[in-house]
Amino acid sequence: MKITAITTFLVPPRWLFVRIDTDTGPSGWGEPVVEGRAHTVAAAVEELSSYLIGKDPRHIEDHWSVLYRAGFYRGGPVLMSAIAGIDQALWDIKGKDLGKPVYELLGGPVRDRIRVYSWIGGDRPGDTARAAKEAVSRGFTAVKMNATEEMQYVDTHDKVERVLENVQAIRDAVGPNVGIGVDFHGRVHKPMAKVLMRELLPYKLMFIEEPVLSEYLEAIPELAAISPAPIALGERLYSRYDFKRVLTTGGVDIIQPDPSHAGGITETRKIAAMAEAWDVAVALHCPLGPIALAANLQLDAVCHNAFIQEQSLGIHYNAANDLLDYVTDRSVFAYADGYVSMPRGPGLGVEVNEEYVIERAKIGHQWHNPVWRHQDGSVAEW
Repeated sequence: MKITAITTFLVPPRWLFVRIDTDTGPSGWGEPVVEGRAHTVAAAVEELSSYLIGKDPRHIEDHWSVLYRAGFYRGGPVLMSAIAGIDQALWDIKGKDLGKPVYELLGGPVRDRIRVYSWIGGDRPGDTARAAKEAVSRGFTAVKMNATEEMQYVDTHDKVERVLENVQAIRDAVGPNVGIGVDFHGRVHKPMAKVLMRELLPYKLMFIEEPVLSEYLEAIPELAAISPAPIALGERLYSRYDFKRVLTTGGVDIIQPDPSHAGGITETRKIAAMAEAWDVAVALHCPLGPIALAANLQLDAVCHNAFIQEQSLGIHYNAANDLLDYVTDRSVFAYADGYVSMPRGPGLGVEVNEEYVIERAKIGHQWHNPVWRHQDGSVAEW
């Protein structure tokens, strides 16, 4: 079996798909994207394609090593996301060729379903109580919200009060047993993170995400000492070498690698295994499309320390298209009682609606995250 073509499809709302074709076997699909840099990643996939054309797609580990190690410059969001989508597609081919889900090729499942959470409130958190109540009515047992809007290094207490009011409103709406994740989204600098984490202590949060950007890992142990809420981060880290520093620094309870950014299934499984050695949980990052979610679930099936899965169904970014629009069987992700079942089909377990992908790729997208500014005119973290 040889790889004959590698094609990317830029599709709404903000996704990039890749299809790898073979001469005698099936095609495989992956989702290589950096949100807001989709065109750049597509160019990176094209550059990597010149090595892969004519190769046997089943030699996944070797291909990963060449794409990562043979280019001299390593890591970073663009390269690792390009490798990630290719890696997902190669695993999809291998599973389809053998007639097995990818998780069967990785040792077999340790679970048949995983808890999921629903995003609520949008970029600027608002109306969170109503959204949380709606999510619970749809069966979700956990929700996640952005904590705050723009926040300066040292800011006014009214912004802190708004965060507390939003979280309190959710608690009042859904009761004490629904998990609440509060995402600081890297918008908060250490001085205000200390304030917010102390003030949020009474709400018994499921986790606090990215209390500060991963560039400031040395601050995490200090912040972890303030609040018992588990600290989660990792969506902007791209390899086991990035996560090695997280684990050795300490203070992080949940890592959140994204299998569409962190080198695909091959690399993310190694990252999860590293975390298990530190007794750290895994909650894979996935505000993306159906191929990405399918790849995440293959990993959730085999990683003992995976405990919850992010997913984009109904997320505020998905206005033009939603999670299930690009698959032929919309029941493939079986949501029930706050869980989603693992896909049982071969490969990644989803059948992509190729005709619809091609149709929507004619529309494409130019999605970029907004540029926020503080009241003084300086750029704020989004």
